[in-house]
Amino acid sequence: MTSHARGTFEVDLRPADPELSGRVGRFEFDKTFIGGIEGTSTGLMLSAGDPSSGEAGYVALEVVTGQVDEAVGSFALQQFGRMIDGTQKLLYEIVPGSGTGELKGISGTLELEIVDGLHRYDLEYVLHH
Repeated sequence: MTSHARGTFEVDLRPADPELSGRVGRFEFDKTFIGGIEGTSTGLMLSAGDPSSGEAGYVALEVVTGQVDEAVGSFALQQFGRMIDGTQKLLYEIVPGSGTGELKGISGTLELEIVDGLHRYDLEYVLHH
């Protein structure tokens, strides 16, 4: 059965040492989730392109620890983001096989909406036991 966990998160994004002779940006981040997901995450992002011209892309992995609705454990999220002509496309998916504890077997996707700097999420997920 498909469920939804909705809420908000705050993110702390920090530049780290770049990769590939400076051609790939590297960032580390932490998030605090409130709502359907109660917990924190730690992640790593790699980016390339020229965001100031509206053309760029990034990939990221983060591990979320806490609870989703009533289930306690952790899982990883994989992000794929791109910007073409200033228009962003973002895909978040739960990494297969990454669930632990009561979240073992979790799968799904996360939709993100940013309004006035507030990050709102909707995690659509299934727990396969």
